[in-house]
Amino acid sequence: MGKKTKAKAGATSPVRRDIANNRKALHEYEILERYEAGIALTGTEVKGLRESGAMIREAYAQVINDEVFLVGAHISDYGPAGGRGHDPQRTRRLLLHRREIAKIAGRVAEKGVTLIPLRMYFNDQGRAKIELGVGRGRTQYDKRVAIRDREMDRDLARVNARRGRG
Repeated sequence: MGKKTKAKAGATSPVRRDIANNRKALHEYEILERYEAGIALTGTEVKGLRESGAMIREAYAQVINDEVFLVGAHISDYGPAGGRGHDPQRTRRLLLHRREIAKIAGRVAEKGVTLIPLRMYFNDQGRAKIELGVGRGRTQYDKRVAIRDREMDRDLARVNARRGRG
């Protein structure tokens, strides 16, 4: 018979932890679809992510020869690695299913549609993941409408909370 194991007192399950967010992308683009992708990283890159994080504000993703790559993302150096670290700005391969890549490639081929990294995080198993958005750029008018709608929703929620419905 198999052994039954008890969880240790005080032990907690791993929690999804954000490394980097691209809030500007949500303002600049209308997100049509979202995908979760793994990232092919070296050891010092993973340690750099855990220690000091990354910046994806200026990054973008592109499909090249049926593979998706993350371009322009900055992953900080891991200090104790010395000179044997990694290039912080290198292009990194993203890990997606073949069908997802084909679907993304079809959408990105449309005029005005691009692939934007929205956030980078560690999942429950401790693996680095990136959330990609297929998005279409917003005009200045669209941005103002989105801001107005968001403020109206916020005001409505505030009024409902005062009435005890929230």
